[in-house]
Amino acid sequence: MVNFSTGGIGQFLNSVQSTFVGLLRIWSIPIVLSLSLASGYTTYYGMAHFITPWIALIITVAVQSIVVIGALELAGMHWRANPLRYLATLTALLVALIVSVTFSYFKFYEISQSDAIFIQRQNTLRTAVNGFLDEVATRRADILAQQKKRQDAAFKDATTAFLGTHPSLPKSYRGKVGKGQVWEHYNRVYQEELAHDQSLNQSFAELDGQVAALRNRVNGFAQGAARDRAGYEAMLDTFQQVQGKVEALAALYALPTVNAPVLASFEAFNRDVEPTFAMWEDLSWFALACAAMVDFFAVVLSFKLEFTAPGPLTDEEKKLAWEGLSQFSEFSINGNDELEIAIEKTELERARRISDRTRMFVVAMLLSRGYLRKVNQRSVEFAPNLYPVLAEYMGTNQAAGNGAPRLVELVRKKVNG
Repeated sequence: MVNFSTGGIGQFLNSVQSTFVGLLRIWSIPIVLSLSLASGYTTYYGMAHFITPWIALIITVAVQSIVVIGALELAGMHWRANPLRYLATLTALLVALIVSVTFSYFKFYEISQSDAIFIQRQNTLRTAVNGFLDEVATRRADILAQQKKRQDAAFKDATTAFLGTHPSLPKSYRGKVGKGQVWEHYNRVYQEELAHDQSLNQSFAELDGQVAALRNRVNGFAQGAARDRAGYEAMLDTFQQVQGKVEALAALYALPTVNAPVLASFEAFNRDVEPTFAMWEDLSWFALACAAMVDFFAVVLSFKLEFTAPGPLTDEEKKLAWEGLSQFSEFSINGNDELEIAIEKTELERARRISDRTRMFVVAMLLSRGYLRKVNQRSVEFAPNLYPVLAEYMGTNQAAGNGAPRLVELVRKKVNG
């Protein structure tokens, strides 16, 4: 009889370690589910901007399911056992990861670049308004130059009319100095131009105040005023006042109007970042790394999470499993630190024409139940959940120690460390 005693410091440490590892595996399940939900949310967020939301939801559920299930299947699969199935599963997993990362990228881009995009909007608005104000300053200079030209012309007409040298004077009045009807006319025009110049200076003084207020409000965006509705709408009102006054002055002097930029409303200026494929042109490596990181952790934890069998073995199945596995003679510990069995007949067994129907049935049963994993066409390895089943059977059944001493030794070594 093989005695699997629980006494001793080694067994106690092994029991504590096994319990701790088991708890970690159990804890991995909600972590994997949480990561899948997080990745699913970001994937759905990005996908829903391009296709119908309910279709995006279905695709997202399928993608996240493939990521978790594909990683679990790869963990229990060896490519040499079934290369076609392995490549198909790996391809499905890679496609699901590409889809997930691609559409998750939009959400992380929005999160990481929202401040930068808002600052870019501020700079664009500031540049547009400052450019408009520079053109306003140019148009003001043109208006002042034209007004001075008109005033100088009126002064010249009044002076030459007083001196009697104005071209419009009749020949009988030329050369006579003094005030007359012609002088009175041109003097009245000159006085009107002086009054108009004074009114123009007053208008420009009001315009200067509006321009200064507009510049202050635009420059105040750096302190967050752009997110204040009252401040932003006050800026728009001031901008429209400047635009209206400049257009009126330009029309008065028959000058072309200043091309004013179209400023966005408060809602449009502070709108959320909407996913577009242009985000891939302005690639954010940080956003891409965050999108890939979530799926990477989900795949790694799913890959490391041992896939348990659909249900426990009955006593009859345990007995059949032990008897079938005991009929094999080639056991070894493989590179995965798992017990590996060669399931093909040995040369001696072929020579003796030994039937292997029972043991192959047992192998097929344990493979389908998840207690064995296929390594290649000629060998299988134990899944971690098969060791405690056999150890329990070996410890409670005296007949278990009579056959396959090599199997008993390896199982005992694996269980007890």
